[in-house]
Formats: sequence, structure tokens, C-alpha cells
Amino acid sequence: MIEKELRNLLSGIKEGKVSIDDAVDMLEDLPFQDIGFAKIDHHRELRCGQGEVIFCEGKTPEQVASIAKVILSKDDTLLGTRASLEHYDAVKTEFPDAHYDKEARCIVLQKNSVELKGNVLVITAGTSDIPVAAEAKVTAETLGAKVQLINDVGVAGLHRLLRYGEEIRKANVIVVAAGMEGALASVVGGLSARPVIGVPTSVGYGAGLKGFAPLLTMLNSCAAGVAVVNIDNGFGAGYMAAMINSLALEDNSK
Repeated sequence: MIEKELRNLLSGIKEGKVSIDDAVDMLEDLPFQDIGFAKIDHHRELRCGQGEVIFCEGKTPEQVASIAKVILSKDDTLLGTRASLEHYDAVKTEFPDAHYDKEARCIVLQKNSVELKGNVLVITAGTSDIPVAAEAKVTAETLGAKVQLINDVGVAGLHRLLRYGEEIRKANVIVVAAGMEGALASVVGGLSARPVIGVPTSVGYGAGLKGFAPLLTMLNSCAAGVAVVNIDNGFGAGYMAAMINSLALEDNSK
């Protein structure tokens, strides 16, 4: 249940337009709704500011579509991550307006248009890191952040990154997706006064250990202000970036 919905319900009770019994019926599924194979957390937006997101990987298309239907019965926004085309087809059957970002592997549906605000910068070390960065970008945009994506500016050609000095300085928060040795997060952290969120990716040869090497590099960053999410966790990085961006907007409005 979103905050606006709850406020309307309480106002209806106060004004005598909604009976206590009707209110109890409407609140029956608060804080969650059990549909057998999943428990949908309708209370999450009230607690955390954003509604529940579907992690589609490992779920059947039918399960994803069922969860999406329950979420959208209470919320205006749907985000499904790690989604396949089969997941998307099942959701689209129920909701024809749903959009699929193939690169990010995300399903998105927003019943109402959202004005994107702020300045989130997402940077990739190489082209192979784009899918993880795309997940971060779609996530942050779904949560209302304005996002710019800069690709293929890794440390193997540092002059490419330096071309974007102004964008780095102006961003409220920066997401850096990098595989191989993962050094780009530290470099960006040394150029910016803003928070940097490092996303180690599972891109690289054998000694990269499927992302473990860049994870350790980012965790051992000598640049202050660099935080790190899990390997390939574009969603987590995008979510955190949107939260930091929102705080920056609040500060600027004071």
C-alpha cells in the first residue's frame, strides 16, 4: 500500500466516507499478501520509500506474472530484474504496456509518468560491463533518478575517462561497473567529491575468478568515498544511487 493510498483511506474514515469494516477489509493484506509460492510485501514502500522489486531469475514465467499482478493491484510501478524474454512475455500478456530492456534484462511498467530528477552518472570500464551498468541505470531511473551512462572508459585508456571530467564533477553520485582488475572505481573516486559505488563484474580471464578479483580491488580502494556492492549487482548499485540522489535533491531544496 502506497502512502497516498493510506492517507486517502484514513481521510475517508475521518470524514465518515469509509466504514471501519471496509477499512479492515482494505488493510487485510497489509503488510504482506501470501499467494502460496510468494509473500508480496505491500508495506515496503511505507517502510523504505520504494515498493517491492521482483528478482525473476529462478522463477517461472507464470510465477513472475502472478507476482506482478499482485504488486500492480496496489502499486503504480513494477520492476523485475534478471528477467528473460519468457518472463517478459508472461507479464506482457497480463500488462501490455510493460517494457523490456533486453540489455539490462529488466521488466518495467509505470502506470504514471515520472519526472526524472537529479544527476546519477553510471560509468563502465569496458563494453562487456554494459549489461550490469544497464541494470543499474534502469533501476535508478525506475526510482525517479535522471541517469547518464558513459561506456568504455577503463584504465587501459585513461585519457578516455578524463574527457568526462565535468560530468564526473557534477554528478550527485557515480556508479562504476568494472571487471578485470576493477581499478576504475578507485580512479573515479580520486577525481570526484561525490560518493562512488563500485560494481565488480564477472568480466575477465581466469585469475579474475568471475568477479572476485575486481571485488577485492574495489574493497581495498585507496580512494576515500568508494563503497562496493556485490559482483554483478547492478540493481543494488542503481537502488543505492537513487537513494543518494534523492537525498542530494532534498538538500538542494532546503
